[in-house]
This record gives sequence, C-alpha cells and structure tokens, in this order.
Amino acid sequence: MTQELLMRVAQSSVYTILLIAAPALGVGLLVGLIVSIFQATTQIQEQTLAFIPKIVAILVTILAVGPWMLRIMLEFTMGIFGNLHKFVG
Repeated sequence: MTQELLMRVAQSSVYTILLIAAPALGVGLLVGLIVSIFQATTQIQEQTLAFIPKIVAILVTILAVGPWMLRIMLEFTMGIFGNLHKFVG
C-alpha cells in the first residue's frame, strides 16, 4: 500500500462521513437556531427546551434520507472491499 493510496482512502473516508452526516447536522443546526430565536423573542430561558425539537427533527431527517445514506455507505464499503487486494498486497 503506497502513501498516495492511503491518503486517497483517508480522504474518501472523511468525505463520505461528512456527506452522510451533513443532512442531520444541518437540520439540527436549523432547528436549534429557530428554537433559539423563539426563546429570545419570548424571553423563555429554559435550556432543555431545544433538545426535544432537535431530536425529533433529526430522527425525521434520518428516516427521510436514510435510504440515501445507506446507499452511500454501501457504495463506499463495496469500493473498499473491491480494492482490498491493493491494500494488502
């Protein structure tokens, strides 16, 4: 395994992780921002108020884009196992 191949696999791994995590993180960020604006306008200072909407929104997002996430993970895994002979030998 050459250093170039190792760097390419590492780069592909990080890119795949970011691609899979982006929808859930983006929705969590957006819901958190909306809840924070709501709390600021109504002057509610409850810290735990933001957790339930975030959890529900992230769960719905994962259910909605789950098949896409699974397809991306399977393509990456099949690519790794398909090129396993390059990594070992």
